[in-house]
Amino acid sequence: MQAIKLDGLKISEASQIFSISRDTIRLWLKRERETGDFQALPNKPLGNGHKITNWEKFREFVEVNGDKTQVEMAAMWQGEISARTISRALKKIVFSRKKNLWLSRAR
Repeated sequence: MQAIKLDGLKISEASQIFSISRDTIRLWLKRERETGDFQALPNKPLGNGHKITNWEKFREFVEVNGDKTQVEMAAMWQGEISARTISRALKKIVFSRKKNLWLSRAR
């Protein structure tokens, strides 16, 4: 940026010397005009507010209510939470239960 502003180097020449596109240089100049600095913008934090934050409490909840379905667990959990969120959380804590297929069949 100093070569362009102070030394009068053309954008096309600077793009060839530094192996970057002219559009990149133009975007940097535009950012400098708007914000006063051409440095990269700080990264925004990723993710969202997680519904389950206390994993030990969730593990205890699952141990007590492990026989319930995910929909029933979601209804019992404090706060608003979906069955899909319960499903992802169960997968995260590596919880599974053995299904008894003999009891679920109707003969």
